[in-house]
Amino acid sequence: MITRKKLQTNVLLTIAIIVLLNLVAAKLFFRLDFTDDQRYSLSNATKNILKELDEPVTVKAYFSENLPPDIEKARTDFRDLLIEYNNYSDGNVVYEFINPNESQETEMEAQRAGVSPIMINVRERDQMKQQRAYLGAVVEYGDKKEIIPFIQPGAAMEFALSTSIKKLTLASKPEVGILQSFGCPDLSELQQINKQLSVLYNVKRYTYADTAKIPTKFKTFMVIAPTDSIPADFFTKLDNYLASGGRVLLALNRVEGDLTTIQGKSVNTGFENWLLEKGLNLENSFIIDANSGSVMVRQQQGMFVMNIPVKFPYLPNISTFKKHPITEGLESVVMPFVSPIKIEPKDTTINFTVLATTSDKAGTEKPPVYFNIHKKWSALDFTESKLPVAVVAEGKLSGNTESKMVLFSDGDFVVNGTGQNARELQPDNINFFVNSVDWLSDDTGLIDLRTKGVTSRPINPNIEEGTRTFLKYLNFLLPIFLVILLGIYRWKIRKRNRNKLMHTDYV
Repeated sequence: MITRKKLQTNVLLTIAIIVLLNLVAAKLFFRLDFTDDQRYSLSNATKNILKELDEPVTVKAYFSENLPPDIEKARTDFRDLLIEYNNYSDGNVVYEFINPNESQETEMEAQRAGVSPIMINVRERDQMKQQRAYLGAVVEYGDKKEIIPFIQPGAAMEFALSTSIKKLTLASKPEVGILQSFGCPDLSELQQINKQLSVLYNVKRYTYADTAKIPTKFKTFMVIAPTDSIPADFFTKLDNYLASGGRVLLALNRVEGDLTTIQGKSVNTGFENWLLEKGLNLENSFIIDANSGSVMVRQQQGMFVMNIPVKFPYLPNISTFKKHPITEGLESVVMPFVSPIKIEPKDTTINFTVLATTSDKAGTEKPPVYFNIHKKWSALDFTESKLPVAVVAEGKLSGNTESKMVLFSDGDFVVNGTGQNARELQPDNINFFVNSVDWLSDDTGLIDLRTKGVTSRPINPNIEEGTRTFLKYLNFLLPIFLVILLGIYRWKIRKRNRNKLMHTDYV
């Protein structure tokens, strides 16, 4: 029988254990992270950045309070992230949260710091209204500061915070070069990759001249979508750059399509012959893929003319990636008018790795091609599978020095354009390219963070319609079924305990 004194002793012991566990937990910080991309664990790159801090970093987080749950989660996640930064940096990362909506003074402080409000929809008393909300931060290191104007809920927070700290602590940014001759797009037409690269690199234009060699100070040299014939002298310069240990990133068009003329043709720049010497055959053909993007087609619908999306296999949606630091976290990259890459080794000192391929239902067409938008595609059109569209080459690419090269068989997948023709590219297109620069340059250590935080998990389009329907209803009904089972189980436990109590003799 439990006496009053024994009960008091047990309660005091329980309280003492809880207090002791809290004291130990405050000193020994750890977390179990079972997410696929380890989104709630700090990467080794971030830990290395934090260990190298020789001065405190101050983070002022301007977050509104009492927001809808899906947005409030961003505030909670950012606070948890800052707690980990503080722990791993031995207190060198100091943070405070400020609610700008608290007063006019704090709101003005946030805006002067560079954090602007956004308008969000909030439901209140069965009515929707708009509310000003702040979701940003300012990172300060010494007399320098970096602004994170908006922290997207569910986005890669660690990348934004770690790159801000890295940028502030860098003595000088490494340089990467980009070719601006032979019809290559100007840097102003590459707004998204330029913005991403400028965080950690100085992006320098390189214009071809007979006497100008490619500077060896470039960590990586980029060539994107040339259209003109390239003289042999340039390839000599490129070989000399590789022989000095330089790294090269190529995004080349072997074919091009024009939807205004509805025709596709070959592109000959001279790179195709240079690549053959390295063991890479950039084939003269268009890839078609059942897993593709769409084009808008005007169709008559009764009395109205409407724009209808139509699947266009010449716009492959690449979603098959080999596990590699460059492809970590990528989900989908659209590569319009892309060609297959065939690996034909000429030298055993060069190793090749295929980074990305088409789906299992693909095919090729030789130019010239007439694009029939209204064509009814069948399984007979897609008789090939897993055609490579991105390849890494490592080894003695030129001379006796080890080097690296990344080749994309599409030059337009990272080009925004200018003026009215400018377009917003999906994030993974940019991530794929910039990850390649990070891997080639090998200086940042942040390559794994850019895509940390899964944005979508689409169902494989090649799955049968019946299987898709089954998965849809399974996701909907399974949680309900499990809750019902749990309810029945708890009801049975309670009934058993009640019966046990009824038959217990307390005399």
